[in-house]
Amino acid sequence: MSAATDVSLANLDLFEAQIPWQTFDELRANNPVHWSEEPAPNSGFWSLTRYHDIVRVLRDTETYSSEKGTVNLEELDEEQMEARKSMIETDGIRHRALRKLMQDSFTPKAVAGYETFLRGLTASTLDDAFAKGSFDFVKEVAADFPIRVLARLMDVPDTDIDQLIAWGNRMVGNTDPEHADVLLDSPESEKYRMLPFRSPAALEVWAYGDELAKQRLGGKGIDIVSTLINQTPIDGLPLSTRDFHAYFLLLIVAGNETTRHTISHTMINLIQNPDQLTKLQENPELIPWAVEEFLRFASPVYHFRRTATKDVEIHGQSIKSGEKIVTWFASGNRDSSIFERANKFDVTRNPNEHMTFGRGGPHMCLGNALARIELRVMFEDLISRIDSMELTGPVDYLRSNFVHGIKRMPVRVKLR
Repeated sequence: MSAATDVSLANLDLFEAQIPWQTFDELRANNPVHWSEEPAPNSGFWSLTRYHDIVRVLRDTETYSSEKGTVNLEELDEEQMEARKSMIETDGIRHRALRKLMQDSFTPKAVAGYETFLRGLTASTLDDAFAKGSFDFVKEVAADFPIRVLARLMDVPDTDIDQLIAWGNRMVGNTDPEHADVLLDSPESEKYRMLPFRSPAALEVWAYGDELAKQRLGGKGIDIVSTLINQTPIDGLPLSTRDFHAYFLLLIVAGNETTRHTISHTMINLIQNPDQLTKLQENPELIPWAVEEFLRFASPVYHFRRTATKDVEIHGQSIKSGEKIVTWFASGNRDSSIFERANKFDVTRNPNEHMTFGRGGPHMCLGNALARIELRVMFEDLISRIDSMELTGPVDYLRSNFVHGIKRMPVRVKLR
């Protein structure tokens, strides 16, 4: 029996130590529908680790629901589900209506209009960081850049940026003692059970959003807050206060965290694979396609959860209605039946049908075009400037099996 058979993917130590990759390899080979026990009050979950199994589940929202439960591992009662429900925790007509509200702001054509702004922002971000010689790459580059893009889309001042970063850290880091106000599994978190991530930071984000909404209600602004507050979804159901809160909070988290961590992971991957950095320095025209490998290898979100709506069977394993099914994007992105030499970072990989954004289905990441252009612009500029970069200390990873995050990454840069 494989050692991975007895492993629990609920064990955060496995992820903080950055050793899930071998476990995923073993599960795909020997136990592709794997049961993980969880501490009470949770009841355990099924894990899917093979690419095609994950795609099948993502595309069948009738059998595998985002709405009947949530998309994370926490198990919610009906009252909690209703209080916390965001766009990504809906299916069907309502999901399409909520998604459509923001869709036009994130099309490839729309985000292409930001390129001049992104190039200026990238240049100033790298100027400030590289002037230091040695610096924390996360703080000075990876965290700073995407949150400034989000601030521009929301039309909020740069003076709010540090607060936006802090809110994201406190919510997404709800299983990391360094970031969490209250740890997700602590008794104290019960008082915040109705809040997203069980984090009191959500109350602050909502208050901030409410103030912006009050200022922009009835106006003619084209920022994403004005769009949310002044438009009615195509299903004719106006956004409730809860809907607005959930959507606004989702933008704060999703609009920042995933791109931030992909930038950090990509820089580590280029440091650890200098031949790939050299290839991009000598052939910068490869960078737009290399972005797909950046995304595959980073896998900034480890997983999303679905809930079975009826009894099903996958690879001979019976799964009961109501049980949790976790789709491990990070494992699907290393599936050797799809990707040759899947554990090798290869900037010329083609084709590269990674699942970092969800691989089709109605819940595919709304901001994927924005993330791609942010990554392309950042690394076109960064790679053109540096001779090399090296780590000068340990990399600190987020204690989480949801977000593949990096907290600190000390580096020294040598410019051309």
